[in-house]
Amino acid sequence: MARRRHQIKVNELSGMLVYMLAHRPAEFGIVPSRDGFVPFKELLKALHEEPGWRYVRQSHINEVLLGKDRFLFETESGRIRTVERKWEIDFEDGFLERIPSILFAPIRRRAHPVVMEKGLIPAPGRLLVLTPDESMARRIGQRQDPKPVLLQVEAEKARKEGISFSPFDTLYLCRKVPARYIAGPPVAKEMLKVAGEKEAKPIEEIRLADAFSAGTFPLDLARDPAPHRREKGKKKKGWKESARKMRRKRK
Repeated sequence: MARRRHQIKVNELSGMLVYMLAHRPAEFGIVPSRDGFVPFKELLKALHEEPGWRYVRQSHINEVLLGKDRFLFETESGRIRTVERKWEIDFEDGFLERIPSILFAPIRRRAHPVVMEKGLIPAPGRLLVLTPDESMARRIGQRQDPKPVLLQVEAEKARKEGISFSPFDTLYLCRKVPARYIAGPPVAKEMLKVAGEKEAKPIEEIRLADAFSAGTFPLDLARDPAPHRREKGKKKKGWKESARKMRRKRK
């Protein structure tokens, strides 16, 4: 009986993965790569947000991939896709006659000051992903920051002035959004201070909450998801320079 219950759970997980990857990835805030792949890490984050699926680990997905439904899936370098897919993504710039007037974009708190100044710019080879659903934007943002900042993008105005958007089900893909189309909460004072200490930080920080990759958008597992770890040396130098200035002022 226990074995039968276990097999039922494996079958149910297989069905859920097929629905997420082959039918409605956008429903879960997922944008697969051009060839249909989604990183396991991104898939698990989205799956854990669904009631009743938080228990799932990589080992459970591996059971599906070794079971009777293994022919439905393909894996490659930490990514997974279904053999058949019912969705399409237009990754080329396209003209849309209609678009929601406002789209939401979640960003990490530490990127807030830079984005408000320079706009939303994705990492090289990727696309921004925006949504008209505020709750979906928050859900996506919380995958990388427990308290993401939600920005509002004047999408219709931007479209009329030449910014291209491509629809993907209920989501919208875009190459960049200049700061003049972005509105959001005031930047916290502590973040302004941090931004001032990191003026030389690479523009790689200016991207959406690495929520997914599009081409594309789910996370690239080969890339460090916390670029600030590579900036430790710069942080230390900035602190020392501030200390020297303070000592000179006292003299």
